Amino acid sequence: MSVLTGAPARSAAELEELDRRRLLHPHQTGARQERCVIVRGAGCAVWDAHGTEYLDMMGGGNWVAQVGHGRRELAEAAAGQIGTLEYFTGFDIFSNDRALELADRLVALAPDGLDRVFFTNGGSEGVESAMKFARLYHHHRGQPERTWIIARHFAYHGSTYGSGTATGFPGMHHGIGPGLPHVVKVSPPHAYRAEDMCPGRDFTDFLIEELATTIDTIGAGNIAAMIGEPVMGGAGILVPPADYWPRVRELLDRHGILLIADEVVTGFGRTGAWFDSAQRGMRPDIVVLAKGLTSGYAPLGAVLVGDGVGETLVGGDAYLFHGHTYSGHAGACAVALANLDLLQGEGLIDRSVTVGGWLREALAPVAGLPRVGEIRVAGATAGIELVADRATREPLMAGGVASGLRDGHRVVTRDYGNTLVMAPPLVVSRAEVQRAAAAVLDVIGALP
Repeated sequence: MSVLTGAPARSAAELEELDRRRLLHPHQTGARQERCVIVRGAGCAVWDAHGTEYLDMMGGGNWVAQVGHGRRELAEAAAGQIGTLEYFTGFDIFSNDRALELADRLVALAPDGLDRVFFTNGGSEGVESAMKFARLYHHHRGQPERTWIIARHFAYHGSTYGSGTATGFPGMHHGIGPGLPHVVKVSPPHAYRAEDMCPGRDFTDFLIEELATTIDTIGAGNIAAMIGEPVMGGAGILVPPADYWPRVRELLDRHGILLIADEVVTGFGRTGAWFDSAQRGMRPDIVVLAKGLTSGYAPLGAVLVGDGVGETLVGGDAYLFHGHTYSGHAGACAVALANLDLLQGEGLIDRSVTVGGWLREALAPVAGLPRVGEIRVAGATAGIELVADRATREPLMAGGVASGLRDGHRVVTRDYGNTLVMAPPLVVSRAEVQRAAAAVLDVIGALP
């Protein structure tokens, strides 16, 4: 019997058939009929409806489960808050105490100068909001012509209309029709591909010159903001050269262009810091957060803005005609506060760096395989770029490796084009990292 409905419990086969008949999955491929219905989790393990256990090396599959699965502390925080106040609107003059407490906590953790918080339901909404805020900021300052947004190829910023336009994967735009106007993309800081992009040149010089040319072509007075992930997650854990973001920031400052840091993936310890943008020298005007904010226990995101941007958006007679029904949801904010307590109390931000060391050590034998071009590690996150030929760096798609790990070794990872990504919960053990690395060595080592 179902403990929730009292109805007879469905078998694994029944659940899988129900899935095929009823759900439209994000990133679903129609030809694939197999299903994996997850019903339980604890720590870094999850179980499907058949009772099969998997090692979650992808933080719930989507980079979110910083504190691991099945944390009673977060369940109790949700239940306690919902029993007191589950929800009340955050529109106009209204708010709730949990949203205020969380906003104050985020400002205390954030890089200096980010003093205002706008709550969303997740990353795509956050990026949409940030792009609108950047345009509104310039509009209220008497420069309504500043509407252009600069993004980067192979960036992932979401899948809604505006955020999807900023996303730099061609497949995201196929069959959709015209995207949001006034969005342009520049090259990503993919150092492994630098020789292909700018042979014989300093890579950062090339990227900055390309950005400067793009600004000149559009006209600096027409550009609202540039958006970028401090470390590009979906592109395959692309860690930029140390001088990249400081030089980008300096160039944007010269032209009055805002910088939006998309920290949906990198925030809350994923790459070894509360906010990765701070350690990259970005000094962003706007920061977008989600995922690790609640470790996936409730849908919640946030947009942090500097006080100057915030005052421009709502100061004087300005009216912020923008919002979401569940902005500042009391129950979700209570979960986020409890999640931050766990991240701090268990030292998980620092532990992310330790996990990164374990990943480097355990994956070292993988680096020597002929189908591995490069391994990149940032905090508790690793990207293994696959190539058909090391000399030419011809990409080799990673989907088969991810499937082999799941089906043959019960290890869950993600494939992003030709890069296999691991982003485990920050509570992952050294033994679990070693188990995953051994599985990767086995599967990639068997590639023809």
